[in-house]
Amino acid sequence: MKTWIILPAFNEEKNILEVIRQIKHKKLPIIVVDDGSTDSTYSKVEGEKVEVLLKNKQNLGKGASIRVAFRYIIDNKLDCDAAIIMDSDAQHLPQELDSFIKKLKEGSFFVLGNRLSNPKDMPWLRIITNKCMSFLLSRMVKQKVPDTQCGFKGLRKELLEKLSLTTSKYEIDSEFIIKVASLGYRIDSIPIKSIYRKQRSDINPFLDSCRFIRYILKVR
Repeated sequence: MKTWIILPAFNEEKNILEVIRQIKHKKLPIIVVDDGSTDSTYSKVEGEKVEVLLKNKQNLGKGASIRVAFRYIIDNKLDCDAAIIMDSDAQHLPQELDSFIKKLKEGSFFVLGNRLSNPKDMPWLRIITNKCMSFLLSRMVKQKVPDTQCGFKGLRKELLEKLSLTTSKYEIDSEFIIKVASLGYRIDSIPIKSIYRKQRSDINPFLDSCRFIRYILKVR
């Protein structure tokens, strides 16, 4: 199964090379979308010679960057059976890619990481926010999805081509859940670890919760 790894990146000069090198060790092709970084992220990735390196002229958001990568796969007719999206800040472990690929090979069309099975070191506010959002979205899509806000996810190309994503920020994670379910696909989850370091997160619990609520109201 030819599986591409998608890395949206914004100002990740300190972490992204570690992530890329671990993925390369698994001999998996990579698409990096630099989301208008103002640091040396782009030049560092350029030196690593990944298969595809794209750059947004300005910071558009994680969701917009994922959509750019999807469009590139489709427009360029890449040899691709599946795609896996990871954060580029080293909070997702490349060692766990094997679990996603195994699940996709077994027939899953959409696989989502679940950090809440063992949320060690996850900030308490993030735990509460994620559990609330996951409860609401699970009720909405009539499937149990334990960690709807996880950014570590994989999907088959057949589903990737059917998805019509529109959001640009972190609400993309909620949009994935709603639209995958609306197309009639099962959402499978696998336990993963998340490494929470001391670096500042781009996620703002208040603002991103507001975006989540606004998107849910719009969908309903």
